[in-house]
Amino acid sequence: MFKRSIQVFFLLAISHFTKAQTFIQAYQDRANKVSQANVKAYLQEFEALGVKRTGTTQNTNAFNWIKNKYTSFGYATANFQEHSWTANGVSSKNLIVTKTGTLYPNKFVIVCGHFDSINGPGTNDNGSGTSIILELARILKDVPMDYSIKFIHFSGEEQGLLGSSRYVSQIVNGTSPKMDIKVVVNLDQVGGLATKSNTKIYCDKDQSAPNSNNAAAALVVQELANCTTLYSPLGVDFDPAESTDYVPFQQNGEIITGFWEYEGGYNNPFVHTANDLYVNMDPVYVYNVGKAAVGAIQHFAMASITTLAVEDISTSKVLESVEFYPNPAKNILNLKIADPSKAFTFEITDMSGSQILINKTNSNQIDISHLKPGVYMGTVQMENEKISKKIIIE
Repeated sequence: MFKRSIQVFFLLAISHFTKAQTFIQAYQDRANKVSQANVKAYLQEFEALGVKRTGTTQNTNAFNWIKNKYTSFGYATANFQEHSWTANGVSSKNLIVTKTGTLYPNKFVIVCGHFDSINGPGTNDNGSGTSIILELARILKDVPMDYSIKFIHFSGEEQGLLGSSRYVSQIVNGTSPKMDIKVVVNLDQVGGLATKSNTKIYCDKDQSAPNSNNAAAALVVQELANCTTLYSPLGVDFDPAESTDYVPFQQNGEIITGFWEYEGGYNNPFVHTANDLYVNMDPVYVYNVGKAAVGAIQHFAMASITTLAVEDISTSKVLESVEFYPNPAKNILNLKIADPSKAFTFEITDMSGSQILINKTNSNQIDISHLKPGVYMGTVQMENEKISKKIIIE
């Protein structure tokens, strides 16, 4: 792995093994909230909106349909951004819905996909990705995240990435400093084929210039693959990242990845035709990709775990405010304790519970330079209470 960085999730539990299992289970429980009934309804409603060629009334109707879904999930008007753009003689809008992070509100995980289509309703390309983004937004709405998430629905993809390229040039680079993006995860054509088993998914790997972001993207695509096999029944393979809405971000130096159907792909006979219909795709496959996406986005945005118990509630507020930083970090892990007058111990264990490091000196700076890349647990104990945070050293 190319560098050492630390990502942190709150995790309160009694044993180290239980902590690791509870962390995984919390994410899995949310992944399991993906609704097959919702996926079916989204796909069929999307299909009924007709051909959504950029610049048409049908395209505008699709935009409004998506926006109304977010309103029904409880997102406020303040969460919405309607990015209007004109290119190649057509005008349209991208919809951006922001869920603000608790620790890093100005650093963003972007989840995106296009909603325009050509020659047909585009139920697979890209009603499938649109449906998954909607389920992500619904399930994660009230889940605290360390990093902010932007759910973005682009128009103009089929005419040459028009919406996403304008978003990068006008919005990402249109602020000073430019938008700080942690990762871009794109969902495009993940509907599979009705006649296939659809048991695998491609995870898109950046192999294009500029090369400066390829090493970081290689780590991210592996994390996406790991989350896929952990939180869904799908197997994974890798394909080159190309020809969809993450490309303008990639060319801008951002770290990108995404999902693309394994069966069909470029050889899918229905996409870009009038037969890109619900009947020709596999809605169960969309459901399974949705589960993988919910697990992965929780990982990238560092979702908190809000259902665990505190061993002794009397001092929980002090422990809940403990921070490990910076994020990412290299060589040194800093501890921030709300009440520095209180004595505490700190230890690092691996996910099986084996102790790797212990510090009994109340030190707020921990040397982690000797630790191998991997997943660890950091535990602060104060009197009879403890709090653990998941540490990923990359």
